[in-house]
Amino acid sequence: MKTKLLTLAVAAAAALSLSACSKTAQAKDDTVKVGILQLIDQTALTQARKGFEDGLAQAGYKGNKIKIDYLNAQGDQANLQTMSQRLKSDQNDLNLAIATPAAQALQKDDPDTPLLFTAVTDPVSANLTKSKADPSSNATGTIDMVDIPEQIGYMHRLFPKAKTVGMIYNAAEQNSVVQIKLAKAAVKKLGLKVTTTTVASTNDVQSATEALMNRCDVVYAPTDNTVAAAMKTVAKVSLKMKVPVVPAASTMVEDGGVASIGIDYYKLGVQTAKMAVKILQGKKVQDLPVESPAQTSVIKNKTMMKAFGLTEADVAND
Repeated sequence: MKTKLLTLAVAAAAALSLSACSKTAQAKDDTVKVGILQLIDQTALTQARKGFEDGLAQAGYKGNKIKIDYLNAQGDQANLQTMSQRLKSDQNDLNLAIATPAAQALQKDDPDTPLLFTAVTDPVSANLTKSKADPSSNATGTIDMVDIPEQIGYMHRLFPKAKTVGMIYNAAEQNSVVQIKLAKAAVKKLGLKVTTTTVASTNDVQSATEALMNRCDVVYAPTDNTVAAAMKTVAKVSLKMKVPVVPAASTMVEDGGVASIGIDYYKLGVQTAKMAVKILQGKKVQDLPVESPAQTSVIKNKTMMKAFGLTEADVAND
């Protein structure tokens, strides 16, 4: 009898142990692992990240349902490499790269884990995929490319007396090179002159902006991460030298540009999260075409508008 009771007790304990293991395994299985690699601290990229995280939470991926490993390279290429290798070793279910250099670094080190990107201008020229319609690698996502000729035309309507357009960007950022090429063509088509300057880091921005504004009437700034991170410095020079800046990104307007036709980076992040949910639920990267921004709108900075004599009617895009 004692032997029988002992056997039953052992069996019951084993059953409880198996049940606990099963629950632990289930809990582990229910927790998805997502890595996020952000290039640098700048408003647009941070807004995109917040939108992505909130979008996942809205879809139920919050609390113990998700583990996010967020890394910020602070604009340093060596950091990008080290952090990409870390995310690869994490064996995440999904990784998100915010900005072109982050996506390039992460894909180079981890060509297998599903990779979403956002705040990337041209994933094809950046060699992230051979086609936006049919992703050819482990990467897809959302782009922040807007209609640059439309932005240049809008800038010309705001400042019709401007004869020379200055452009500032980091030549090491492929996304900026693509935009500058398009912007130059659009400016020349209007019969205006172009002058450019490049920066290697945020430390160069003030002196480069001052030199540029000495030889132009208005500045066009693409969605360049280096310039965006120092946009408040650009704004101070703009006010001091009385040369307006029309940036490509909405957040750059908020940080000191006059106005532009741009996108909401938070919404772009939410849009990217919807793609992430599809992948986490079993969709293959190759089945998800790269997506453009859902919508654009006029973004304005009332302080800068007043400084350059523009009214609400002037900046409206009717």
